[in-house]
Amino acid sequence: MSIQLVVLDMAGTTVADDGLVLRAFDTALASAPVAETDAARQYVLDTMGQSKITVFRHLTGGDEQHAQRLNAAFEAAYDDLAHLCTPIDGAAELIRDLRAAGIRTCLTTGFSRPTADRILSALGWRDLADLTLTPAEAGRGRPYPDLVLTALLRLGADDVRAVATAGDTTSDIRTGLRAGASVVAGVLTGAHDAAALREAGATHVLSSIRELPSVWEQS
Repeated sequence: MSIQLVVLDMAGTTVADDGLVLRAFDTALASAPVAETDAARQYVLDTMGQSKITVFRHLTGGDEQHAQRLNAAFEAAYDDLAHLCTPIDGAAELIRDLRAAGIRTCLTTGFSRPTADRILSALGWRDLADLTLTPAEAGRGRPYPDLVLTALLRLGADDVRAVATAGDTTSDIRTGLRAGASVVAGVLTGAHDAAALREAGATHVLSSIRELPSVWEQS
């Protein structure tokens, strides 16, 4: 089946974050500390790609007020850093090429809409993809399938098997698999290494998002 829709993660996959997410988490944790900070930081690394408020709810043991304070501090810290984001080499060109070939594209993120828009504006990407989605707009964030399935519904793909996904975290891989995508690629430009991506079930592991079209062009 030919690919009709490509769903791409942002930070670490199409956007070179260079540790900005972790810097913003550190700022948030400093402003509203949680117990066992080192363990919390490791959990943040392990769950990269997931909805940030969900991560903070876990770290605070379900204390919603504390989680919301942490999330607000994180969003404010990342907003201050968003201008430092740069595109992964070839990412914008890839999306333009996909659209020119008639393949619909969606950029997804675990950030809130205001933070996602700040990144997109900093990169000049507000109109780059056919669609951008945040967890609140899809129902649930990663590792649930909602982001991919919402993209399929909104962009009119005919079949989940006509979807390809790509991301740099194990949560990205689980999302693609749970959504039924035929291509669930992990890329090595972000948070998790090849072994972790393969263990999560990636159908392909790529050095860069630029390699993604070769997956179906050679099949």
